[in-house]
Amino acid sequence: MTKTYKSFETDRLLLIPTAVEDAAFQLQLMNSPLWIQNIGDRGVKTLEACEEYILNRMIPQKERLGFSNYTVFLKPEKIPIGSCGLYDREGMEGIDIGFAFMPEYFGQGYAYEAASTIMQAGIELYGLSKIIAITIKENMASQKLLDKLGLKYIKDIRLPNDDADLLYYEYNVRK
Repeated sequence: MTKTYKSFETDRLLLIPTAVEDAAFQLQLMNSPLWIQNIGDRGVKTLEACEEYILNRMIPQKERLGFSNYTVFLKPEKIPIGSCGLYDREGMEGIDIGFAFMPEYFGQGYAYEAASTIMQAGIELYGLSKIIAITIKENMASQKLLDKLGLKYIKDIRLPNDDADLLYYEYNVRK
């Protein structure tokens, strides 16, 4: 029996767990200049490498925790426009929210719509008591979105095996 994983829908968006079939779009997104500048080069340069990345990085977390990366589609045409998800990152204590969109979809509220939906699911559906986020100091758009989502800047951090200082944010659920 195959397990099904929850998708989410907003007024304008569909958030569907990323699958191998999304590799062509994910490859394009992961190699966009702003992804590389703000998130980092993942070294995923071919369709096959992206399929492997999805199979080895995204799907195992989804199978283990019930959530991972979601490909964000614009309704009703089902056009892929970005990614949003909750990630169990190595070197981090807590579940990290992340998001990335193709530049032509910036400034239209899609990132907030997707991220607030994923945050709500993390809290209500998956029982998370804390959601964290990291961003580079230069990524003002990400910082503004994290503030709007209710996450608070806590401190500068550095991840293991990384030489970049990052801004660390937290949202603590009050129960």
